[in-house]
Amino acid sequence: MARDRPPTFENRRAAGRRLGEALRERDIEADVVLAIPRGGLPVGRAVADALGAPLDIAVAKKIGAPDNPEFAVGAVAADGSVWLNTDVIENRGIPREYVASTRAEMAEVARQKARRYRDTAASPALTGKRVCLVDDGVATGATARACIEQLRQAGPERLVLAVPVGSPRAIADLETLVDEVVCLACPSDFRAVGQYYERFEQVSDEEAMSCLAGE
Repeated sequence: MARDRPPTFENRRAAGRRLGEALRERDIEADVVLAIPRGGLPVGRAVADALGAPLDIAVAKKIGAPDNPEFAVGAVAADGSVWLNTDVIENRGIPREYVASTRAEMAEVARQKARRYRDTAASPALTGKRVCLVDDGVATGATARACIEQLRQAGPERLVLAVPVGSPRAIADLETLVDEVVCLACPSDFRAVGQYYERFEQVSDEEAMSCLAGE
């Protein structure tokens, strides 16, 4: 897996190039690379180019806590596939009604984003395919989990998760859900994905869509 001391990536494209090299060194092949918008798309573009595979998207939105929308208690994919952190939901006493309504709201947001990026909410056919799921990093792993739930239902032959950096706990959890995880850095003092990038500005829709177009 990863060295304990993390590298610092210049930006997402640079991280993607290093990730692509690591995948090739491991002889990992892919029929399709799926990036999680928006931050995962510049990384995914470089990985797709390195593997000679088409680039598409896997869209999910996190379900935030009522008192802190940035704190994920779950996530839902564009097709409605969901992962919920039931322990946190129960410990915080978060109402089921809130979880259900927010799940429905975020699923619709994910569907709209998928349509905006590829003109349709439908995912590419993945049955029997070798799929590489890419993001710019993993903190809680909630969004990746929801995407993995969605992709597993599509019946891929092999599913690999590839990220430049991730928290040890989240990476360990995700390793149980996919065939392989490739993570360049899994630092014990992980706090946030952005801390391992020199430049980590927000990715615009225009930039994200240009990555899909091969630019």
